[in-house]
Amino acid sequence: MSDPSYDDFAARVVESGIVTDPWIRGKPRLAATPLIVSPREQAALYRATEQVASVYNDVCRMCADDPELLDSFFRLTSYQKAMWESSRPMWHGIARADVFVTDEGLAFAELNSDTPTGEAEATVLNRVVHPLHPGTRDPNAALGATYCDMVEGLARYTLGEGHSRVAGIVYPTEFTEDLGVIRLFKRWFEERGWEVVLGSPYNLTLDSQGRACLFDVPFGVMLRHYKTDWWGERVSAWDDENVPDAEPLREPLGIALAASLAGKLCIVNPFGAVLPQNKRAMALMWEHIHRFGPAAEEVIRRFIPATFRLETLDATALTADKDEWVLKSDYGAEGEEVIIGRLATREDWQKCLTHARAGHWVAQRYFEASTNQAGEVVNYGVYLVAGCAAGIYARTHKGATTDEALSVATLIGTVT
Repeated sequence: MSDPSYDDFAARVVESGIVTDPWIRGKPRLAATPLIVSPREQAALYRATEQVASVYNDVCRMCADDPELLDSFFRLTSYQKAMWESSRPMWHGIARADVFVTDEGLAFAELNSDTPTGEAEATVLNRVVHPLHPGTRDPNAALGATYCDMVEGLARYTLGEGHSRVAGIVYPTEFTEDLGVIRLFKRWFEERGWEVVLGSPYNLTLDSQGRACLFDVPFGVMLRHYKTDWWGERVSAWDDENVPDAEPLREPLGIALAASLAGKLCIVNPFGAVLPQNKRAMALMWEHIHRFGPAAEEVIRRFIPATFRLETLDATALTADKDEWVLKSDYGAEGEEVIIGRLATREDWQKCLTHARAGHWVAQRYFEASTNQAGEVVNYGVYLVAGCAAGIYARTHKGATTDEALSVATLIGTVT
């Protein structure tokens, strides 16, 4: 039997025209009660996220200066290296860090710098809930303006003043789970007077002037919401499985890179995100920590759980100490290809270690996230735009973060 109060809340969310799926598998996926964060807590989350992003920038600059790392450490494929080389060391536009509170302080599970999601829920939920909580602030009120300002600034830098205000949103049209963010981006830019055309990489063409087109409509700004590892060669993270459509998107990628390198296309996020999105970036921070400056080294030790390439660790020790480790594939999404040792049986853990494809996994030290009174963990998704913290997307859940985690409006209270 449905909850009338949630039904009413869900109806108000759906009225936005942006978030239209308030249930998942018959269960609510949104929370009507907001999370109230103090100004002090917000400041700590924002400051830490900006510091961590700065270390990721150091990783990108290190790899630009030492390209041998692309092969020896990251094991990038030829197409992934082409993506990196097309924009290096530029990698960032918008990103979302997944941050947790522990007894030892904040811990960062990852920085999604490729195609971060949640913007739709973060803005719509706050818009619905905020008026019901006077005396609070909406940390996401300016997220859209900040994002659009960043894109417009990059467009002017790349294309020059007077460029056409036509944006192409390139995304996996066969999937529905990210339609909210696509609708949101489209609305944000249309409200600023942009023309927006939608399509997948397979709809890309070049016109006679070398401009990228979607359905024969030329555009100068590509809002890329198609993962970098999907543009290149694809391989399963498990050595006993194969993936369909393993071939790279040779022609679509060639079109995007040709227009970009000719100065006729501004791509956000840059294809250079293929490198920091790889979770081996966190392993580089720890395995090569001596190559970072003192301030960056302090940030790594304070916020990044100890992370190492799986192939560098002793399998016997990993088996014996499974409760102390989490396995993560290089490009796996959160909740997918993330194996938490203490939640896995010994049999499943051993099977994962046996079949983890060489060169595609990291092992990260497990951290115990604090829980609320309901026994739930809060995943603070802190958005970064051009390196500056710009909003929060919170989710609550028990165990690992999956698509069934509750999206929660996040407001800033008045008590520090």
